[in-house]
Amino acid sequence: MKLALDSVSPSIRLALPYPMQLFSKPVVALLLILMLVGGCSDDSAAIREIQARRQERLQAESQQDHLQELFLLLSQLVELNRERADRQIIYHLNQWRQSRKGNADLGQPTTLLKNIRNVLPDDAVTARVMKNQFVAEDVNHLRDCYLFRAINRWIDSPRNDDPLLADWLKEKESQLSGKQFDQLRSACRLFDWTVRNVAFETGNPPGTRPPSPPMPYGMEVDGAGYRQTDYQSVWRGTGDSLQRAGVFAQLCRQNSIPAAILATQSTAAAELTPWCVGVLIDGEVYLFEPELGTYIPGPDQIGIATLKQARKDALITRRLSVAGFDEFQYPFSKEDVQQCTALLNLLPETISPRMKLLQNGLTGDRRMQVFANADAEAELWDAATGISGVRIWDMPLKAEIYALAMARQVELDPMFAFWYLSRWSILDGGDESSRQLSLGRWRHLHGQFSDDKEENTDGARTLYMQLRAPEFEIQDMAIDPELQKKYFRRELGLTREQYQQQLSTIQVMMRLGKRTASYWLSLVQFDDGRIETAANWLRKRVLVASQQSHWEPAARYNLARANELMGDSEKAIELYKTSGAPQEHGNRIRARLLSKAEKDEAN
Repeated sequence: MKLALDSVSPSIRLALPYPMQLFSKPVVALLLILMLVGGCSDDSAAIREIQARRQERLQAESQQDHLQELFLLLSQLVELNRERADRQIIYHLNQWRQSRKGNADLGQPTTLLKNIRNVLPDDAVTARVMKNQFVAEDVNHLRDCYLFRAINRWIDSPRNDDPLLADWLKEKESQLSGKQFDQLRSACRLFDWTVRNVAFETGNPPGTRPPSPPMPYGMEVDGAGYRQTDYQSVWRGTGDSLQRAGVFAQLCRQNSIPAAILATQSTAAAELTPWCVGVLIDGEVYLFEPELGTYIPGPDQIGIATLKQARKDALITRRLSVAGFDEFQYPFSKEDVQQCTALLNLLPETISPRMKLLQNGLTGDRRMQVFANADAEAELWDAATGISGVRIWDMPLKAEIYALAMARQVELDPMFAFWYLSRWSILDGGDESSRQLSLGRWRHLHGQFSDDKEENTDGARTLYMQLRAPEFEIQDMAIDPELQKKYFRRELGLTREQYQQQLSTIQVMMRLGKRTASYWLSLVQFDDGRIETAANWLRKRVLVASQQSHWEPAARYNLARANELMGDSEKAIELYKTSGAPQEHGNRIRARLLSKAEKDEAN
């Protein structure tokens, strides 16, 4: 009897154990004869087992493929049709979900959800948490997790070390375990990057705005905290103190660092007032102040203060005032911070069983924090000294509700629509320039600064540079048909007056896009360690009279930081003391800390 491997059916041949596939054909034939002779009476069971193993292997490959498609779509989200991409993401997630054995744990949701009843009814919260299948509303959550994880991967590096904390961190390294020290050092880097890259706006930014339409929950147009989501804050590179706090907390979460917004409680009205961001490491809560743009200095203005120290030493909060400036008196005292509430920056989706299931399936380079065990986090924070309670922060939900209210008003009121949409049309518009700026920003936030010749993709530098059209081209566009063809297409049916208005609008948007690209390009140079180049860009391309923009205060702050790194502390201090900057209060505190460091080094 002759039995060769070539004669074995493909399905059985694939099912052979891998080592057997390496044997010679005669050996395999002999083994198969023995298997058939010895087990003819039970060959159906063997075949079923072979088929089951093959099915498991195919399922594993299918799972891997669906998650690969998920990450591919997330990585290209700004380049895709968003509605179509959302559908594909949900399709792949649910296909992956179906291939998983068993169901997600649909136990009772955390009791912490009761804290957000004031903005979302119980049934709505429960519906968002307990859905077994992935839904379209999950995409924004996954996009945020993906992007903050991508940012984390390149900013947690020595390039983002704050020189004012260098000696203190060396001392802490000998006091903490390796993991604890890494968390503290990473938190310092993430906060420093947030302050430099999310330009500070006040809670009530200046400017003319239309009358506020009817808004839920007492909201108003451009209200503090909720006027942007965390994603919008990091995407646009601007934010108030609450939005900076949200960005910092998101970055910490993707680095598995416990972080919460700390709030004081008014005994009169029982209202919570966010104060700072606390990072919990080894039982100590380290304090970072997003409104001031600085860590809260510890005793003797050395290192970062802990909540325990702030509750004990009145000078911790007192030194956050600037002597001689009534407008820069710090509003919180030792008595105010005795008992703080920890606010967890979470959306309902984050604590859902489906996200827990997904996180368990993300391994290796795909691992990101899409799920949070809110009860475990609450227990951790409850055990910290000075924490009187833990809640889920309602600000992320308010930001969602605000965005929906704005979208409705945009549909109803054309004038409101122009005011609301035009502010960021340079980034979110549908024209070629805005698409290029958004792609440059996306690559920037991924740390993809240089061109990738193998992938034939432009880096953030190239994309930003291409948006810096010479001023004479922008000016001559009004009279040069070739430039008009180059930069925009005339719509049919426009009158001459309408065409001129369109042309003027495009010129304005090109200038705004150019100035934004110039500023972000200087940040790319800074983050890439090219400090002197960054300083030159800030001085000669951003902070010049002919290029005035809303980026000037942030550019001046980053120029001061560059001067610090180049050893010119005197120039840095002068820039920090510039009057009228939104962050002047915190800048003057950094000037004081820098001056102290210089004196300590001299002594």
